[in-house]
This record gives sequence, structure tokens and C-alpha cells, in this order.
Amino acid sequence: MKNLSFPLLAFGLVILFTSCQKSEPANERVILIGIDGFGTEGYLQAKHPNIDSLFADGVISLNTRTVVPSVTMPNWTSHLTGAGPEQHGVFNNGWEMNDHPLDPQEMDEEGYFPSIFKVLKDQKTDAKTAYYYNWANLIKPINQKYLDEVKFAENDGYAENYQAAFEFLKANQSDPSLVFMYTVHVDHAGHSFQWLSDEYIKAIEEADVEIGKFADQLKAEGLFEDSHILLFTDHGGVGNGHGGTSVTEMEVPWMIRGPKIQKGKKLTTPNSNTNTAVVISKIFGIESPYESWIGKIPSGVFVE
Repeated sequence: MKNLSFPLLAFGLVILFTSCQKSEPANERVILIGIDGFGTEGYLQAKHPNIDSLFADGVISLNTRTVVPSVTMPNWTSHLTGAGPEQHGVFNNGWEMNDHPLDPQEMDEEGYFPSIFKVLKDQKTDAKTAYYYNWANLIKPINQKYLDEVKFAENDGYAENYQAAFEFLKANQSDPSLVFMYTVHVDHAGHSFQWLSDEYIKAIEEADVEIGKFADQLKAEGLFEDSHILLFTDHGGVGNGHGGTSVTEMEVPWMIRGPKIQKGKKLTTPNSNTNTAVVISKIFGIESPYESWIGKIPSGVFVE
């Protein structure tokens, strides 16, 4: 029996090590669903059973604040950089790398304000990143060298980019991955027919259908349960436009679900578009080294 003690001890250590390995979380996967112009008032008036189902076991905020001005490029840049226009320097939709009045407070080697894609790539070298969009100016403030795949769709639809994103996630399911899927469709409906018009509400409901199809693909491939999914937007609108400081322009939905997120909770604490990148960082277990990232983690989002 004495001679068996060492083999038994070794066997026990192997079992313990194996069980510890199995308890480790799967590679982090974060999917960002960006719906342009999706204000809280539109959310409250539209029917969106797929969005409701998707985030029923997550956290929902209906009073997240946009940055000022409540227009597209400053707000999406804020989502993806953890900062406001005062820090990243994007104040309007006409920002160009070689033509802007205010430089970013901090810059990478190419002169871009550091995005969540850079922070992730710098700290997790095996991470895979992708960016899908259909409004041409949107990507200009983002340094594309930190993106493994970029696709631009010429139309307002969802199917082309959503399918590309799904294929990317499937191909990289063994790696940490961050995918941004943006669609301008709802915003264009607001500009063409007015915010809260029948056509605008229909556009939200069409987005809901496409989001449901995408979620079904993730489930069929076994990619849903361990994914963190965040649905967010840039602004609401009044009449045929936006850019002001009314509640209908400045308050927007922000929703998240995933293994590290609290379940079935309505967020009542203050939230801002500047917080998004910081929330993403926490999911990946990283922190931004940049002092000009002003976003923070809203209380009540993560399981403690």
C-alpha cells in the first residue's frame, strides 16, 4: 500500500487540475448590435418580441444619455472609445483624420484616439475583431489596423453584414472575439418620415426581426449562451432630425446580456454612451491604460 501512495496522489492532482481547467470560462465573445437613431420613445411604441426575448435575462436601460451633440459620429465614437467629444475630438459627422479642429487628447501612432479594439488587441494578442457597417463615414475615427475584418454594405439592409458577422464568429469561436454590427436603417426612416412616424416604428420592428434571425443562428451553432450581446444606439430624434438636447433626442435604450451580466434587471442608475467601451473591457478582463477614457461601469450591470 505504501508504494501506491505516490501514484494515487499524482492521479488525484491530475483530476483536480482537469476539473479546474473545465471550470475556466469559455473564450470571451462580445457582439455589439448597433441600431442608428433608435430612441427610447420609439422603443416604447414599437413591438420587438425578439429584442425582448434576447434581453429578458439581461440588463436593460431606457434612460442612457447620449453625448452632445446628439448626432451619429460623435456618439458611436464615444461608445467605442470610452470618451466624449472633448476627449476624442469628434464633434460632428464631417470629421476627417486630416481635417478636424480639435486633436484627440491621446493618440496612437497614426493619430487616432485609442478605441476598444486597440485596447483589446494590445492586451489579448489572440483576440479577433470585426466591424460591419453601412454608413460610410462611421469608421473614419477608428484605426482599422486593429480590426481583423471590415465590411461595408452599400444598402440599408441587415442580412449581408449580419451573415458576414455570423461567419466570422463561427470561424473564430475558439478565440476571444469582439464584433461590431451597425445598421443605419432606422435612422434613415426617421429622417425620411419623421421620428415616431408609422414608417419609423415599422423600421424598428423590421430590425427586431433581423436581430431575431441572427440570434437563432447563434443558438443553432452553439454560440449564444456564452456570448455577451450588447444592443445600443447613438440618439433619438424629433421631427425629421436630431442633434439637440431634448429628452427624445438624448435618452436611448442600452441593453446587455451574457454569463457575467445580471439577469432580468432594469437599470435605473445613470448610464452614458461613454460607458460602453469600459463595460466591454470588463467582460474581457482588461482595463484601458488611457486617462482620457472617462467612462465607468454602471452599478448593477455585472454579477458580483
